[in-house]
Amino acid sequence: MSFQWNEGISIACKHTKWFWVSLLAIYPFAPTWANDSMLDTLQVHGFLSQALVITDDNNFFGNSSKNAGSLEYTELGLNASIRPHSNLLVAAQVLSRRAGGETSDAIPTLDYGVVDYQMVSNQQRTLGLQLGRFKNPFGLYNQTRDVAFTRPSILLPQSIYFDRTRSLGMAGDGASLYHEERTQAGVFRFQAGVGKARIEDDVDLALGLDRFPGTLQAGSSAIGQVRFEDNSGRFLMAVSTASANANYQGSQPPLDNGSFQFLPWVFSLQYNHELWSLTSEYALRTIELDGFNPGIDQKKTGESWYVQYTRRVASDWQWLVRFDRLINDRNDRSGSAYEQSGLGPAHSQFADDITVGVQWMPRPNIMLAGEYHHVDGTGWLPLNTGASASETSRHWNMLLFQLSLRF
Repeated sequence: MSFQWNEGISIACKHTKWFWVSLLAIYPFAPTWANDSMLDTLQVHGFLSQALVITDDNNFFGNSSKNAGSLEYTELGLNASIRPHSNLLVAAQVLSRRAGGETSDAIPTLDYGVVDYQMVSNQQRTLGLQLGRFKNPFGLYNQTRDVAFTRPSILLPQSIYFDRTRSLGMAGDGASLYHEERTQAGVFRFQAGVGKARIEDDVDLALGLDRFPGTLQAGSSAIGQVRFEDNSGRFLMAVSTASANANYQGSQPPLDNGSFQFLPWVFSLQYNHELWSLTSEYALRTIELDGFNPGIDQKKTGESWYVQYTRRVASDWQWLVRFDRLINDRNDRSGSAYEQSGLGPAHSQFADDITVGVQWMPRPNIMLAGEYHHVDGTGWLPLNTGASASETSRHWNMLLFQLSLRF
């Protein structure tokens, strides 16, 4: 990698004022900020993942359809946490991630950075507040999706966990309140956050606004999740929703100032047996562009779902099979109306993905994984500046191999 870590850390700090303001706000309440007992709570962990991506058509995370494939999918993270007080936790993670694109994309940024204060913590309930950059409680995997060891596959179901518009779903800057209640039936967990969503270039590109000279700025947003897990650990269910908002400031015609809203609902269900797990999630996603001009303004609701079966063959082996479906517009499931309007090929509006994968952990800190995808459609294919959707193939196949380490 050719990026500079010092430069990356500087950029990470520059965009995390919520974290530092929060840290200063609680500083007076930390009675022993630097004593031996506090230092005993310091934990530092890290991870590294490197993948090889090979496709027969279409490019995914680099020029994967050419030569021997693409090695441009790398994740490198370092996290630390410390307890200045028994009910106070300070935690942060710096992440370097390259998924195609330029090497400069791998400059380390702050993935999350929170001051976590627990007002109540006992055997029955926990009530806490996080200030800073918090990971969004979205679906079953979003809060830990960057760590390969917490994923059931190299790629999460792309219909729910978009890499295409990853910045929008990953984290928010603001405050998050959580409440966990332990009952005879099981554990209920509620989490809600308010602040500003992360709006980066990938969102501009997905909305088609990168063609114009204006800017899309994050507005006030909110997210929430209710989650239940029974005491046996077999049943897990959750409902997640969010309202992510942004304002567009046009600098010249043809676009006026406008607004963007993303409103998803995700329903999650998982059953865990001793040797296997069955997981399914279903999502409705409403996207609205308003105030631009009649050619840009739109409101549509997309639909996503997947069914996934994982089987543990031994303590260090696991395989997976999954069907994943994405539809960008429920009123135009085949994309034919989209194509007739001259906006692009019909297959860019949907994707059906059949995935088979395997994971092997020869040691607790080493994982080797491989998986095969047969895909019909390009609805979640990451967009590249200058690439044309009309040049993509509807039917394509993908192989991925990944080595992951952690400490």
